Amino acid sequence: MAQEGPTLEGEPEATMALGPLVGLAREDFVGAIAMLLRETASDPQRAFKHAQSFSEDVVQIMTGKSELAPNPRDKRFMDPAFSFNPFYKAGMQYFLAVEKGTKRWIDDLELDALEKDRASFISQIVIDALAPTNSFALNPMAQKRAIDSGGLSLVKGLKNAYDDMVNNDFMVSQVDKKPFTLGENVATSPGAVVHRDEMFELIQYQPSTDEVYAIPQLTIPPQINKMYINDLSPEKSVVKFQVDNGIQTFVISWRNPTEEMGVWGMDEYVDACIRALDAVQDITGSDTVNVSGGCSGGQTMSVLLSRLASDKNDRIGAATMMVCVLEPKPGDTEASSLVSENGIALAKQRAKRKGVIEASSLARSFAWLRPNDLIWNYVINNYLMGEDPPAFDVLFWNADATNLSASLMGDFLDLFEANAYAEPGTFDVAGHTLDLKKVKNDMFILGGVTDHITPWRACYRSTQLFGSKNVEFVLSQSGHMQAILNPPGNPKAKYFKAKKKGKPPASVDKWMEGTEEIKDSWWPYWMDWLQSRSGEQKDAPKSLGSKANKAMEPAPGTYVLE
Repeated sequence: MAQEGPTLEGEPEATMALGPLVGLAREDFVGAIAMLLRETASDPQRAFKHAQSFSEDVVQIMTGKSELAPNPRDKRFMDPAFSFNPFYKAGMQYFLAVEKGTKRWIDDLELDALEKDRASFISQIVIDALAPTNSFALNPMAQKRAIDSGGLSLVKGLKNAYDDMVNNDFMVSQVDKKPFTLGENVATSPGAVVHRDEMFELIQYQPSTDEVYAIPQLTIPPQINKMYINDLSPEKSVVKFQVDNGIQTFVISWRNPTEEMGVWGMDEYVDACIRALDAVQDITGSDTVNVSGGCSGGQTMSVLLSRLASDKNDRIGAATMMVCVLEPKPGDTEASSLVSENGIALAKQRAKRKGVIEASSLARSFAWLRPNDLIWNYVINNYLMGEDPPAFDVLFWNADATNLSASLMGDFLDLFEANAYAEPGTFDVAGHTLDLKKVKNDMFILGGVTDHITPWRACYRSTQLFGSKNVEFVLSQSGHMQAILNPPGNPKAKYFKAKKKGKPPASVDKWMEGTEEIKDSWWPYWMDWLQSRSGEQKDAPKSLGSKANKAMEPAPGTYVLE
């Protein structure tokens, strides 16, 4: 099923994981607006040229001669009324004329690349808010629904808005949570808590095969959101896939930090990972443990690998890193241009003052970096159409957010500000000097084509950061979490991998030229890679835990409920 040469569809204008942590500082926002006004005032002739162009578009719209049309993929304007009703069509075309004119105006301004990205991103947020579909008066679908329902859709929409104000911190709901219960229809793989301390629970999952591989696998999840993303429904459970393929599976479940726990930083999280390794080795009797980490869990795993390499401790075998950026660059995306020194300094001050970054604050920041998909889409559905948001397990997990300790956030920002992962030997963290070049473990690195949080090209840079001889990069066709949750049997699943073995080249474009497209899930390919690094097979254990780490509450444990 392999086909040569990648065709990347839907590659997004991504944000970047650092953006939601930093947020958009008011001073930076005002500064960007002021910069636009200054540039406009400095050249009235240029402003007049664009005003004239917009006026010409308006004349074309008023005389019915305009050919302005939305992107065929833009779901906002798919109702036939936008094609055939002159009133709605004109409203849509006025909006498109403003959008087009603004883009041309910004392109024409004499700004550097960073300023232009910042201006484009901020102006697009404002323009998205002005879309006619966001108001009942200009949205034909909402009006039809109101007529068909005898006005009940408006009543339901008002109720949904009231519920969000009272129960969802003034954020529009993205998911109907009612159908989901942890341990009943989400996170159902059999297992037990086998270690618990103040920071985390360690979950061991029940083997489902007669024999298991001797080297176990420990998953280090992100500190943002909860670990059961690895075990949603049985069909898309990475945990179940590992267990069914003979992998002894352990997952850390981080505690949701309160204000008093805001002192937990990278030092404490790496120490916690080492305690988890101790427990896994005690339970399995293995001298070696394979590890995996996604997003901020991948950053933590990287510091852990560097720390152990510094200590000449070889207890970790192979490492898998998913959708994780270690070396962000300002020019990666328009959204990343919002990350300024001033913004980072203010974000650190906010975090220090509060002890933790509240889950709702993080969720709001993520949403406003993609307002069309994560805000206005649900405003239309929930408030104007009077519908319930969809019941989708991935969105249920996404809405089950956690706080982030202020110290850890400060460490993330310090690491990125110093470009510490890419500058070996320059930054002290977790009791050592960070140096990924000392890490020699085999690495499997995953990116997602449509990832809007950790752009895959930025993920690819990590292939050059480690001292490992064996590094493999795989590109999964989907977004941030969906790139990971891409199980066998998904008809849309596909991935790209290099046709030839060997360390990936420094140039991502050169890597792309040497890839092949596989129309299947990447899970079986990864499993072959992992099993070949998991030692010999042996009889599966009859029970969970050990004398020193006894089995306690059933999976997914108690910390996921906090």
